[in-house]
Parts: sequence; structure tokens; C-alpha cells
Amino acid sequence: MKITVVGSGGWGTALALLLLENGNDVTLWSYHEAESKILRETHENPMLKGVPLPEELKFTTDLAAVKGCGLVVLATPSFAVRSTAAQLKNLMDPGTIVVSVSKGIEKDSSLRLSQVIEQELDGKCPVVVLSGPSHAEEVGRHIPTGVVAAADDLAVAQKVQDTFMNKRFRVYTSDDKVGTEICAALKNIIALCAGCCDGMGYGDNTKALLMTRGLAEMARLGVALGGKKETFTGLAGVGDLIVTCCSMHSRNRRCGILIGQGMPVEEAVKEIGAVVEGYYAAANARTLAQKAGVEMPIAQAAYEVLYEGRDVHGVVADLMTRAKRSEHDESWEPLAQ
Repeated sequence: MKITVVGSGGWGTALALLLLENGNDVTLWSYHEAESKILRETHENPMLKGVPLPEELKFTTDLAAVKGCGLVVLATPSFAVRSTAAQLKNLMDPGTIVVSVSKGIEKDSSLRLSQVIEQELDGKCPVVVLSGPSHAEEVGRHIPTGVVAAADDLAVAQKVQDTFMNKRFRVYTSDDKVGTEICAALKNIIALCAGCCDGMGYGDNTKALLMTRGLAEMARLGVALGGKKETFTGLAGVGDLIVTCCSMHSRNRRCGILIGQGMPVEEAVKEIGAVVEGYYAAANARTLAQKAGVEMPIAQAAYEVLYEGRDVHGVVADLMTRAKRSEHDESWEPLAQ
């Protein structure tokens, strides 16, 4: 199959290599010519050091490469999804499967990224969400990995499953795009908070508490928006949460560590040197939660640290001294408006 991967960051490159390995004709698109030149000349992506790029992999900066493709992978940062999808609309053949692998919520609209893509493509192409615990650095090195392909039409999800799956990359199908995308966006917030805990010198107990209650918040919002609760206990939910909160591959966790150590938020985000999706997701999740009438105290605390300058130690104290409640209290559904 002819496939174009739009976005040559670490994740886009790792997926391009996977799809090439599976026997496809793959082109990797870069936004900047300088980036594409580095890939062509060095046959290595600086974001995937030590992973060679084969001669068979094609490189371009021309979006017209999507013409005639059976499948297009959209792997740009979340903030570039709308503008990129808008350019793709008149270039792609009707019916081309679009696989969204970016993680986030659009800032101004609070839309999930698949909604943004569908809006820009005007229903021209089916959109599948691919998500799960999948560090690009490990996928690029052939480390066994499992993800979820979620689509409204399970038959389309199964086509993506067939295209991506091999002996070291396992793909499960789902019809819950809402839950899958909410997991993908919100786990970055919790990972940033987990990093803060590490930076403050807290231990495993604290991180386990944070991750468990963070997952409860993710599910609370996801179900309120129409997602399925079981999605949050699967690969897209707890799986991705574990890998993002516990690994130093995670930009969100590394950023959180710096904040927990006392570095100003703006400096910490800049220090990471790549997009810290949890920073943007914190503001968007707060907006979504307010619209849905859902209580999310951890996400709210993250917002206060990231955007209102609150001290991380102070918000931890506030969270630990909240009113007593039952662990499985469902009284949030729905909150009084």
C-alpha cells in the first residue's frame, strides 16, 4: 500500500519505519526542508538516535505526496493538526483512511483531534485514532508494543490493525474514539504531575496515589463526554498512563521533574526542547471539565501550577486535605450546575 506519514518527529518516523517493514511504500513528510534534508543525508532522525532510516524510505516536504495513498498517518503536534488537515482536504483521494496519532485537545474549540480532522476534511475520509503505551524510542528499536486502533466503523479499525500489526507491534480494535482520545490527552497532564512529585522527592506511594486518582478523573470526564468506562482500564487508558508517568522517555514527566525541583514553568517547558503536550492539555481539560460539569481536582491543581503560578507543594497539601469521601463515590455524575 502507498502510505504517507505527515510529520517527521520521533513518533511519525517510528511509525514510518514500522509501516515500511510491513511491506508498504512509505513517504515521510517534514514541515521544514532543513529537517527533511537531515533525514535524507544522515539517514537518522535526531529524535531517534541510533535508529537507521533505510534507503527505501522516501522523504519530502510536498504534501501532494498524499495523493493516491490508501492510508495517511497524521503525526503533527496537536497545535498543527487543523492547519495540516485543511491542506490535505483537496489533496487526498476520497475514502483514504486517515490515522490520527497526535495526542491532545484543540485549544480554542475544545474538540478532540479526530473531530478537528473530520471537520476540516468535511467527511471525505474515515478517521481512525491510534493510541496506547508506545514510546517512539522503543518502537523504533523493535521493542514489543501494543496499541489500540479506534474508529466509528470497526471494519475501518480492522484495516488499520492489519496494516500496522506485526510480530513486535500488536494492535487491538475499538469503537470508542471518544474515550481513546480523552485518555491520550489527559494522561499527559497526570504524567506532568507525576514528574512534579518526582522532582519534589516524593516516593512510589505518592505516584501510585496520583496515577490511580488521575485515572479516575480521566474516566469521569471521558464517560461524561460519551466514552466507554472500559476504555480507561485498557491500553489507551491505564496502559498509556503507566508508561508516560514512569518513563524518562516522557517529555511531560521530565518537564514535571524540573517544575517540582523549583524551575519556573516557562523555563521548564523550554528546557525540554520539544512540545510538552500536558502543558496545553491542562488548560483544555479544565475547559472541557467546566463545560461537562465534571470535578477534576488533580487537573485543576495542574492548571493552577502551570498557569496561575501556584506553588506545587501548596497544591499537594490542598489535594491531600480535601473533604473525606468513598473511593468509588459516583456522586459526580452529574455535578450540580
